[in-house]
This record gives sequence, structure tokens and C-alpha cells, in this order.
Amino acid sequence: MADIEEKQEEKQPRIKPIIEAADNLSLGISMVVAVVMGVGIGYLLKSMTDLAWTFWIGVAIGIAAAVLNVFKAYQKQKEMYEELAKEPRYAIKKQLDDNEDDEDYGEKSY
Repeated sequence: MADIEEKQEEKQPRIKPIIEAADNLSLGISMVVAVVMGVGIGYLLKSMTDLAWTFWIGVAIGIAAAVLNVFKAYQKQKEMYEELAKEPRYAIKKQLDDNEDDEDYGEKSY
């Protein structure tokens, strides 16, 4: 069964880390694009209705979309962190806590 898992790990694309890095870099770009699209929507609403305050509706939609992008990126990173924390090689904090419980700091009895 270990052989099957090793083969599956080998089959994973080597470009996957590069794609994930590009996804993380694109967060800033997606924020700018969301706000620009919101401004475009606001301008379109303003030109259609001749009401100045409809422009700010579009801006608010763009800002809300940018905040949503940040929230989604945060959730994704949090899930990745939680998966990483479950790996045994990163469980040193638990090992340290277990070692502290073993020591007796009370009176010495020789």
C-alpha cells in the first residue's frame, strides 16, 4: 500500500507549487481588478440613470468584491495551515508539552 501512495505522489504535477504561488501573487491584482470593475459598474449606472450617487454603489460593489477575495484567500491559507499542523513532523509543540508533564518539580526525595 505504501508503494501506491508513493506512485500517487510521483504522479502529482511538478508545476503545482508554481501555480499555487502564482495564485497567491494574484491576490493583489484581483483586488485592483475588483475595484476597477466596481468603478466601471458605477460609471455605467451613473450614465444610465443620470444620478451621481449610483456611481458610489458600483464603487461599494467593487470594494466588497475585493474584501471577499481577501477573505477567500485567508480561508484557503488557513485550511492549508491546519493540514500542515496535522503532519507528525510538525508536532514538536505537542512533544514539548508531553515532556514537561513528565518532569516532577516538587520536593526532591532521595
